[in-house]
Amino acid sequence: MTKNFIKGMDISFWDEIISEGGAYYEDGREKDLLAILKDSGVNSIRLRLWNDPEAGYVNLERTKLTAKKIKEAGMHFLLDFHYSDYWADPQKQTKPKAWEQLSFPELVQAVEDFTEQALTELKAQGTLPDMVQIGNEITPGMLWEEGKVGVWADAGTAEERWIGEERLNTEEQWSRLAELVKAGIKGAKRAAGDAPEFEIMIHLDRGGDNAASRYFLDRLLAHGAEFDVIGQSFYPWWHGTLKQLEDNLNDLAVRYGKDLIVVETAYPWTLTPEDGLEFIVSTDERLPEEYPPTVEGQARYLTELMDMIRRTPDGRGRGFHYWEPAWIPSKEQWSVNHPNNWANLTLFDFKGNKLSSLDALRP
Repeated sequence: MTKNFIKGMDISFWDEIISEGGAYYEDGREKDLLAILKDSGVNSIRLRLWNDPEAGYVNLERTKLTAKKIKEAGMHFLLDFHYSDYWADPQKQTKPKAWEQLSFPELVQAVEDFTEQALTELKAQGTLPDMVQIGNEITPGMLWEEGKVGVWADAGTAEERWIGEERLNTEEQWSRLAELVKAGIKGAKRAAGDAPEFEIMIHLDRGGDNAASRYFLDRLLAHGAEFDVIGQSFYPWWHGTLKQLEDNLNDLAVRYGKDLIVVETAYPWTLTPEDGLEFIVSTDERLPEEYPPTVEGQARYLTELMDMIRRTPDGRGRGFHYWEPAWIPSKEQWSVNHPNNWANLTLFDFKGNKLSSLDALRP
């Protein structure tokens, strides 16, 4: 597969939405979600994988079913290993229950084995991902406490801003994190074999923060982790301005000579709730003025984000993935144990109708 510019979507909730009675529409007609996305210019799908989630979604068996649909549609496939039974992000990187009592060497082996097993099963059904994430937003580490390396503050030098208990930002802890990452990479590559286009991504949550990105990547690389692609999360209300993102991508492309993907982003199409919905982005206080929280503003954000990524030096800006554009409020309680607070950050309205902003991805 050639390295086309990635216009991707993370639709990990799709399986649950459809199973629970949700549906999607284009021009008033019900239509398959993947068909809507592909016809609108989307060429890549990202799925997260949890180890043993209680609700029975986002596990390997359900992921295999969705992976078949992705490959049948002829789309690029990115698989995101969280190495957790639940969300893994900067606030929590909780080990799977089955791994809680393992020694560190046993934990390293479990990461390798789980990664290899999952990808071997996907390969066996002809749906090996084209790209694999080893961990999700692992700037503070992964598989806490063993792989925890710290938390970022908002001011000071890179060294001053890497805070937390003193024991975390040590060579020993960075070595442990690197061992866990390398175990995932080893398992992934063993399963992939000689697949020609198979790539490994490391995912940070510091899209607008160059100092933090450099500090993390320098430390991880110094401990021998080798990967192909740098993924960044960038949500404008959390991670800075598009200019800060651009500056960061430009610097990282030259400094590390690796491809970059904005692997999580989103933008609101409304701030007006419906049917008692509550939104994680409910005001425009931290939104850039040039992109109003409307369908038109959302489309402009997407257009300018893509233009900016394409300007990355040496063609290193590979593209983006929009996070959960299809997470419509089809039921009250979700497997994440809370109502949907993302419904105004989707590319579909509350009833599942495609928004015109999705057409910003058309060629």
